[in-house]
Amino acid sequence: MKQISIDPITRLEGHGRIDIFQDDDGNVTECYLVIPELRGFEKFLEGRPVEEMPRITCRICGVCPEAHSTCSAKAVDAVYGVTIPPTADLIRRLQYNAFSAGDHATHFYALGGPDFILGPDAPPAQRNLLGVIKKVGAELAGKVIEMRKQSHEVAEMLGGRRIHPVGMVAGGQSRAVTPEMQQRLTEIGDYLVAFSQTTQDIFADIVLGNSGYVELIQSDAYRSETHYMSLVNDDDQLDVYGGHLRVVSPEGEVVSRFHPSEYLDHIAERVEPWSYMKFPYLKQVGWKGLTDGADSGVYRVGPLAMLNAAESMQTPLAQAEYEKFYDTLGPKPVHATLAYHWARIIEMLQCAELVQRFSRDERLTDPHVRDVPQSTPTSGVGCVEAPRGILIHHYETDPAGMIRTANLIVGTNHNHAPIQLSVKRAAQSLLKGKSDPAEPLLNQIEMAFRAYDPCLACATHTLPGRLPLTVSLYGPGAQLKRRITRLHDGEVSDEAMGGGE
Repeated sequence: MKQISIDPITRLEGHGRIDIFQDDDGNVTECYLVIPELRGFEKFLEGRPVEEMPRITCRICGVCPEAHSTCSAKAVDAVYGVTIPPTADLIRRLQYNAFSAGDHATHFYALGGPDFILGPDAPPAQRNLLGVIKKVGAELAGKVIEMRKQSHEVAEMLGGRRIHPVGMVAGGQSRAVTPEMQQRLTEIGDYLVAFSQTTQDIFADIVLGNSGYVELIQSDAYRSETHYMSLVNDDDQLDVYGGHLRVVSPEGEVVSRFHPSEYLDHIAERVEPWSYMKFPYLKQVGWKGLTDGADSGVYRVGPLAMLNAAESMQTPLAQAEYEKFYDTLGPKPVHATLAYHWARIIEMLQCAELVQRFSRDERLTDPHVRDVPQSTPTSGVGCVEAPRGILIHHYETDPAGMIRTANLIVGTNHNHAPIQLSVKRAAQSLLKGKSDPAEPLLNQIEMAFRAYDPCLACATHTLPGRLPLTVSLYGPGAQLKRRITRLHDGEVSDEAMGGGE
């Protein structure tokens, strides 16, 4: 038995490694994405006032603070049983779509893009953001930076800060939009749409125009047939801000459609001893292990799942790309993991178009942006489509509004089992008979998880119980002398590794 470790894995938010085990013939028998870090924000929130949650949870992650802030604000509104004014809802939607568009641009150009723009076999020293800039040119690189800058400007105008916004409060928004702000928002919306269209053209030229890349996307090494879950509006169109959760089977049939407040009736979670990330699965199907297919409760979320679970897009330009997506990779649902990259920029285009649409809405400058809650707090659930997939915040409070329990399920949690499946399938396909693989081949295994744009900082939680812990004691000459290990169940092993002091 031989072990190959990719440590650390690269171009993601957080820390992790991939452990691959091969038999004597070079066949991959097991493969694990191991997440060694723990954040534990669910425990940090206990005992704090619920109205503080949008300002606290946005600090879980500096990559997607608006996702946690928005989801938390929706949960707080539900805790107080308050319906926010229409203009407050419009402001939140505008800010959230601008954030989502900017976040997707970051992944496409800085994290996922190098594998296609430069090629999966390019030297690691070139396969990065600087290599992308050199390949596409400084002018486009400047547009990417400007796109990020303008999406952050929206957060600053509407949320009070470019990072860790504070504008969303219980019952609505803390400030109204002025006519001058609206004029600037319309300019930003126009820029986001133009940039997103340019990105579609680049993808069509570099990726879809390369038959080798299209074959790679559609290859069995990057294919998993799972269920898919996404937020949709009343017309079953993709909606990153709110609506109902829709689940379709690997064959594309609707399995369920439910309000996020009912998530506990449909989603269960489990843990495995080798990861701090939980494994959600569909209750009605059940946990059948790390396997895919119609009989498995494993499901995927995020851009590919959003296209597969929704019936259409909300905006015309994104709808045209949606139809092109299925004409090229179909039939629906598409099970190609690497298709996440294309789906991501189609979602980005819809978000940009919605910013453009909302910024021109005459209701945007209405000063009525908050209804102060009057009822006694109880419990509430918030849900949005974070850039990495469905994000759920669930708070239970005492009558004084202090958090008793909090449950957070982030996009990478939902995708944890599918990521494990994808990494193992890629390893089994790409490393078969290869006991000493070169770096480019290992990078192609990393591409299997990178497609999901995982964010491990806010995904690492554990169900109640003892945390596994290993303490290694070293002596002179860096010789391992003793190893003490505590497992999930509390069992402790103490192993002497050598003599000496």
